[in-house]
Parts: sequence; C-alpha cells; structure tokens
Amino acid sequence: MIQDGKKAVLLLENGTELIGKSCGAEGTAMGETVFTTAMVGYQETLTDSAFYGKLVTQTFPLIGNYGVNSFDDEAPRCYASGYIIREWCEVPSNFRSEGDINDYLKRHGIVGIYDIDTRKLTKILREEGEMNGVITTGEYDREALLKELRAFQVTDALKAVSVSAPKEYKAEDGTKKVAVLDFGVHKSMIEGFTKNGCGVTVLPYDTSAETIKAAGYHGVFLPDGPGNPSGAEEIIHTVKELCDWGMPIAGVGLGHLVLALANGGKIRKLHYGHRGGNQPVIDLAHGRTYVTSQNHGFVVEEISPETAQVSFHNANDKTCEGLRYLHIPAVSVQFMPEEGFYREFVSMMDNKS
Repeated sequence: MIQDGKKAVLLLENGTELIGKSCGAEGTAMGETVFTTAMVGYQETLTDSAFYGKLVTQTFPLIGNYGVNSFDDEAPRCYASGYIIREWCEVPSNFRSEGDINDYLKRHGIVGIYDIDTRKLTKILREEGEMNGVITTGEYDREALLKELRAFQVTDALKAVSVSAPKEYKAEDGTKKVAVLDFGVHKSMIEGFTKNGCGVTVLPYDTSAETIKAAGYHGVFLPDGPGNPSGAEEIIHTVKELCDWGMPIAGVGLGHLVLALANGGKIRKLHYGHRGGNQPVIDLAHGRTYVTSQNHGFVVEEISPETAQVSFHNANDKTCEGLRYLHIPAVSVQFMPEEGFYREFVSMMDNKS
C-alpha cells in the first residue's frame, strides 16, 4: 500500500486546479501539459527528447508495475519537465526490475504528481488543446503563478538536448558512415544504423553543411526532438544545402518536419498531439495498417506533389505520417521507425555511392 504522499498541485493556464500527492522529486515544474496513451514504456517516455519542456500525463492508470532498470532508457537523462499519473506501483514485479518508478523520478530530479483524475485532465487537453501547466509541492501564490504560467515558453530546446561535441559509434559490420544532426537522438535509432552496417557520428545540432560535406559521410540522419521546427531557420537552411548537394537524408519526427520545411513544405500544430505507442498509420503503397509509437505536436500540412509523395497517413485523422522525395534521395516518417526504414536508407546510400 502506497503511503500518503505530500500534497501536490497541478495548475493549468486556463485556471483548472487539480489536487493530488507528490511523487518523485519535490519542487516546482513548469511546461506544456500533454498526454500519452502508451500503456508501457514509461522509461522510454521520460527519456524521449521530444518531451523536453513538457509535463507528461500518462492516460494509463497504473504506472511502474514492471519497475525500472538500467537498460530501457533512450538517453542518459530524463527530458520531461514533470510527470502526471493516476497511481504508481510501489511493489513492481519483473525479472529485469532494479527499482521502482518513484525512486527513479527522484534520482532524475523529476517532479511528479499522482492521485489525480487523469481522465478529467486528458478530456480538458483534448477539448481545449494542450496548454501550459505547473506542478508544485510547496506554497504558492495562485495569481502570480498563473501570470508566470501564461507567459511561459520553452527556449533553446535543441541546444539543451544536443551533444556539444561529436560522438562516434562503430558499425557492427559495414563501412557506411552516417552523420546524425543531434536533436536528442534516441539510443534505439543509433542501434538501428549500427546493426545495419553503418558507423554513426552524432554531431551538434548546429553543425554546418560544409562541415558535414567535408567529412565524407554517406548520408545524414535527422532524428526526433523537441520544439516547433518552424523556428529552427539555421537548421532548415543547413538541410536545404545538403538536399541541394544531393546528400542522402532520412528524417524521423522533428527531422521529418525539418526536411519538409527545407523542401518548401508547410506544417501546422495539432490541437493535441499524437503521443503513445498505439498510433495507427496506413502504408499507402501497400494498403497495410501499422501500429506505431509517436510523440509529436506538429504535422506536415502541405508539400508539392512534384517534390514528395505521401507514403503514410494517420488512420484516425488522415494527417501526413511519411514522405518519399522524388527529386532527391530522401525519405522521412513521423513515427518511430522499424527495421525496414533503416534498410531502405542504407539502400539509398548504396545507390548514391
């Protein structure tokens, strides 16, 4: 039985106040309040760079039942600003478990709140849209906090999640070299390349096109990450230069959006994002539906049919989930890719060689 925790409060910018109990670290955490429908993978969620600057709400009511371990993190740190759950499991059961979710949150300094009505919160976010929120475990001035909350913006997100110096990962077997512009790349994405014969160099997000060209890479990968890509003008310009040069490029999540913007596409913000491990997408070439893992709040709204062909769309709202470019060697998806995506990109690099 979980012991009664210290009082915690979630305050939204629309004035909604939800009273719960503190879990994880104590203090105050502010960010955009979003929800994810994932039933499992809470470590992967907390270490997903696309959640940087966000308060993450888990719609699944019980979190932590299989514990935590040192293998499932997608990054060495947690990126979520705060964590919102209905209930956490005090006694996890799994042969891989090395501890519980509460201690994990404390260790990573993540302020959490539990014992609130997460269904009510999710309904608010679905109906009114994602909005700023704050979790606090201390005394607070409601009106002053609301004023601060309504003015809150996440800044320098890419700088905060990117490496500051190059990092190299050797291929398991192969000679291809892939440059990753680091928007907060996942461990599993790096493994997707190294298992398919590609050495990977993770570069700072603001590395110039000239530097990438001079290093002799066979391709460039644009991974998922946080923030509104429309504000990343320098990166968009860099990607456009690489496209003009004919460099094979693959994009996922934020990278998919940046690649579209670099090729004249337009994007828009969703009322509430696609977040969770159960997002259905349709492969338009083969008519197959796949269940995918996603975490994004923006979509490609428009791109010239002479520039790119939509390869996947969302089964629920028909938004663009993937593009294959017609005039350059480039491919991108909005969701977490499977093995076939990496093989397709390796083939693209082989054809360019």
